Amino acid sequence: MRLRLLAIAAMAPLAACSTIKEAVKGPELAPVGYPAALVPQTQQFVSVREPSPQPASANSLWRVGARAFFNDQRASRVGDILTVQIDIDDSAKVTNSTSSSRTSGVQAGVPHLLGLESTLGKILPGGFDPANAIETNSATNNAGTGAVNRSEKISLTIAAVVTGVLPNGNMMIQGTQEVRTNTDLRQLTVAGVVRPEDISSANTIRHTQIAEARISYGGRGDIHRVQKTPAGQSLLERFSPF
Repeated sequence: MRLRLLAIAAMAPLAACSTIKEAVKGPELAPVGYPAALVPQTQQFVSVREPSPQPASANSLWRVGARAFFNDQRASRVGDILTVQIDIDDSAKVTNSTSSSRTSGVQAGVPHLLGLESTLGKILPGGFDPANAIETNSATNNAGTGAVNRSEKISLTIAAVVTGVLPNGNMMIQGTQEVRTNTDLRQLTVAGVVRPEDISSANTIRHTQIAEARISYGGRGDIHRVQKTPAGQSLLERFSPF
C-alpha cells in the first residue's frame, strides 16, 4: 500500500505537466497504431490470420493461396477494415405529473373513566370537558411535475478494424477517429460485435446492426474545458444533502 501511494505521488507531477502542456499547446493526437481495447472483452476469439495470397506467377491470373478467383473484399479476418455508418436520430419526450392531498381529523372524549372524571377536572386546567378530551386535525398536500425532452442527432462515417473473430464467426470491431481544429480535438470511437452477413457488398455496416455497440462522440480542448462544470462544483452538487 505504501509503495502504491509513493508511485501515485511520483506520477502526480507528470500528470500536472501533461495538463499544463495541453492547456498551453492544445491537445495532442494519439499515435496511429493497432487499436487498443475500448471496453473489456471476455469472449474467446481466434487471432490467427490466414496466410496472405502469393503474387500471381508468370502467364497466370491465379495466385497461390487465393480463396477464390473473384475474391470477396468484405472484412472477414483480424486486421481487416470495414466502414461503419453512424446515423443516430433519436428523440424522447416524457411528461409526468402527480398530485395528492390528505385531510384527517380525530376527536375523542372520556365522559366516564372509573368515576375519575371529576378528579381529572381538579388536576387539569380549567375548562376541561371529558366529552371532548382529545381533538386533532391534519392536512397534507403534495404536487410534483417532471418533463424530459431530449433529441440526439449524429451522422458520421468511421472506419473500424476487426480485432477478433468469435468461434461462431461473428467479429469484434473497434475504431477511433480524431480531428484537431486549432486547440480543440474531436474524438469519435466505436466498438461492438457484428455478423459477417450484415456487412454489405461495399464493405459497410450500419450502427444499428452492431451488437453491444459502444459509440462515443466527444473531445477535449479550450472550448470543452470552458463548457465543462468545474470539478469542485460537480462534487459539491453530487454529494450535497440539500
